[in-house]
Amino acid sequence: MPFQFQVERELFLKAEGQGHFFAKKGSMVADQAYNSKFKYSKRLLGTNSGNVIGQVINHGMRKVTGENLEIMEVEGQGTVYLADQNSHVTIINLEQGGPWQSVSVESEDLLAFTETCHYGVTIIGSGVLSQRGLFTSKLTYNGHGAQVAVKTNGNPLVLQGPCRVDPDAIVAWTGSAPKVKIDVNWKTLIGQTSGESYMYEFSDPNQVVIVQPFERESGVKFGMDDKRYQPQEQSSAFGNTFGGNQGHNQGQLQGQESGGLGGIIGKFLK
Repeated sequence: MPFQFQVERELFLKAEGQGHFFAKKGSMVADQAYNSKFKYSKRLLGTNSGNVIGQVINHGMRKVTGENLEIMEVEGQGTVYLADQNSHVTIINLEQGGPWQSVSVESEDLLAFTETCHYGVTIIGSGVLSQRGLFTSKLTYNGHGAQVAVKTNGNPLVLQGPCRVDPDAIVAWTGSAPKVKIDVNWKTLIGQTSGESYMYEFSDPNQVVIVQPFERESGVKFGMDDKRYQPQEQSSAFGNTFGGNQGHNQGQLQGQESGGLGGIIGKFLK
């Protein structure tokens, strides 16, 4: 059976099955192999099937846009446990068609995804105001069992559109890119703002947005009062699995310096 993801004690991702899947480099904390040992290898190009040129282009796009997460391929049979810096884990089940066809994830918050996910980059028209810039990672359904695991600094809040969120606290969302709402006036110039000068707006009622109780240091600050709070771990239990039928049942809620193609590939593989 192909690998399937489950949340273990809120802070661990449990991947059980056989075959292979992809994860953030260095996130393995334990494994239990059934036959031989698990194999962990760095993925030099992309994770998607297809010809080498297509993989190089995809990898290059992620590298240029800053969404190039270091990924390892995990191969074997048994159970693998992943974790990262005591972060909470949330699983998103993708499905063909509908609001769960794809999910956009900040690359730093992506923990793992199964082999039936297409991993690429998407543009956010107004994302220049956020910490991550104009682009974000996008995982799309590409076959049965497509799952994405994301990590959050603290227990996540899951919202359905319409809603507005702070770009520095957002982790992932389904559907189309958000619109940006800016609140800049004369108070901004003298540092008398509320500290929430821009927000992402999701207007589609079918969209799901995942927010963490922690704000990254903003790429753009308005005024003098942009104080950021520290993350606080929540002790309450949380059903950290969304998407597909299960998600809907839970309230409708992953020569290097030479010219030519050889030089380009060499730079992409650094």
